[in-house]
Amino acid sequence: MGSVLALSSSPGHQNWPFSTDPPRWERRDGRLPNPGSFHSLHRSCKEVFPQQIEGVKMIINKTLSSFFKVSHSLHLSAVSPSYYRFHVEHLQSDDYSKDKDAPALIGEMDSSGSLNAHALLHLTERVRARTVFQTQQSQFVTWQFETEYRGNDFTAAVTVANPDILRESVILVAHFLQSVSSGLVLGGELVYHRGRAEEGGILTLAGQYSRPNWVATLNAGKGGAHASYYHRANKQIQVGVEFEASTRTQETTTSFGYQMELPEANMVFRGMINSRCIIGGVLEKRLTPLPATLIMGAFVNHRGDKLQVGLGVNVG
Repeated sequence: MGSVLALSSSPGHQNWPFSTDPPRWERRDGRLPNPGSFHSLHRSCKEVFPQQIEGVKMIINKTLSSFFKVSHSLHLSAVSPSYYRFHVEHLQSDDYSKDKDAPALIGEMDSSGSLNAHALLHLTERVRARTVFQTQQSQFVTWQFETEYRGNDFTAAVTVANPDILRESVILVAHFLQSVSSGLVLGGELVYHRGRAEEGGILTLAGQYSRPNWVATLNAGKGGAHASYYHRANKQIQVGVEFEASTRTQETTTSFGYQMELPEANMVFRGMINSRCIIGGVLEKRLTPLPATLIMGAFVNHRGDKLQVGLGVNVG
């Protein structure tokens, strides 16, 4: 639920702007490692799957300084509305892009007037606060505040989303993860929502077991279940399997994805197939010596008789 509250329309695999938790390996001092953020439990598996693209897209990235970056995105489509998006990041240091936390401000606005704004502030060495604001044209969609505490072997976080005093509505989300051993993490998520017409809560239990070359994760609760398995076969091949079941929609989906890296050819290919008869793949080709990446993708929905083809260029 926490990741749902912080939806981002940014391209690529940036599911959560500040989920920069490194892989969990055993610490050299023998103590249990920090389990990281609840938002990134399934991140290793999700990054294997290709991001669906359609139409023509161009992204231009520009680094103005060691802590200031901007990007321009232009998307032309015959299926969905075309848009232009301006993205800006203010970072504390270059270490942010190397899976290390750093205070940051991220803003993004598109041609329709919609705005996504994220802010991260380190209050102390262990406490950090996040703020998310999202608008859809002139209407506020999400305003979210989160405080997270990271101990030596546990992480606890509380999120307040869309508080409205006049309508007497609010969404509260509490996360807790505890490292039980060097590879086992247990925890849960409690979501409480209150409105004029309804009030209730959903408890979801979570567990993750990781080894140096594979990670298995399970979330299960009243709202459904989400299981994933990630495996790195070697330096070039990674695979992932996801299973999602929802009690609200009474639907289940199983997906298989893989990623193949060809360093000699400067190429990365991601492919997927799921139980809804959707097959897709995305090829990324680095156009050396130019600072550009060519992206080509195609997705076929056999059940719906639909084909989506996309072409993109990422410069910078």
